[in-house]
Amino acid sequence: MSSRPFVIVPALCAIAVAYNQPKLIADQVLPRVPVDTESFRYLKYSLEDAFQMPDDLVGRKSAPNQIDWGSSELTASVQDHGLDTPVPNSDVMAFQMALAANPNSVSQTDPLGRATRLVTQTVQNRREYRAANLVFNANSYGANNKTTLAGVSQWSDFVNSDPLVAIMGYLDSMVVRPNVGVLGRATATKLRMHPKICKAVYGNNTDAGVAPLQAIADILELDEILVGDGWVNTAAPGQAAVLGRCWGKHAAFMVRNKEADTKGGVSFGFTAQWGDKVAGTLEDGDVGLRGGTRVRSGESVVELITANDLGYFVQNAVA
Repeated sequence: MSSRPFVIVPALCAIAVAYNQPKLIADQVLPRVPVDTESFRYLKYSLEDAFQMPDDLVGRKSAPNQIDWGSSELTASVQDHGLDTPVPNSDVMAFQMALAANPNSVSQTDPLGRATRLVTQTVQNRREYRAANLVFNANSYGANNKTTLAGVSQWSDFVNSDPLVAIMGYLDSMVVRPNVGVLGRATATKLRMHPKICKAVYGNNTDAGVAPLQAIADILELDEILVGDGWVNTAAPGQAAVLGRCWGKHAAFMVRNKEADTKGGVSFGFTAQWGDKVAGTLEDGDVGLRGGTRVRSGESVVELITANDLGYFVQNAVA
């Protein structure tokens, strides 16, 4: 057996790093932060001490009172996330023969490259699902920074609900005003079509239409609103697909600081990443008649909430 059964292939690593599935938002919601080791320390913030009112009067010969930012240093570890897919040697041989016969052909697809893209996409889907489950989770927020809507208060009720008033109230209640909104696709659609939102965007005489997301963000004084479009199949392997949106019918508003890392900077959360994405091959004699190659792609990351009070969660924002 080879001493290096898993061979990292630079060309496949380049595919894994460059491949970005469209309409996934995990990297924008919880930005990636590099860490030097698999196990690392990071700061988790509590805002109570940030707004304390200690005596700041200093005597002529005395030392000033001392305060400290409300944070604690915690330990976390990245987790390895990766998948394999088999590629028969016959596929690779057929590709090499076709390429040798016509080197300038652009119709030939490298089966190893195609497999790398497939596995990378699936790993990205799984990351999107993890991020959504963390961000759209009431346990990720402070006790006063979450609400659950039902019935006439849900933004899908165009007659009785007033999402603009509600959201402004959520944002004003926070000690630091959010700069980013995160919506599931169903939430975004209902919010954009809500008559009160349309009136706010287009004028008091217009209560129908579809408001642009950036216009809504501007009204709410947010830098941007991100919409989660990712799908997840919850069916067991081999069963008919049962598709659902990763981000559900919820909404969240948060402080995102792209400069924050494990050593400083306050942000609702981020993703710690150790090393680059990797991709490579393993020989597998059990693939097909002529053996084959297993293509592996993955990364070492962990998603973290670092300041629970810097986000607000609206559960079941629409029906």
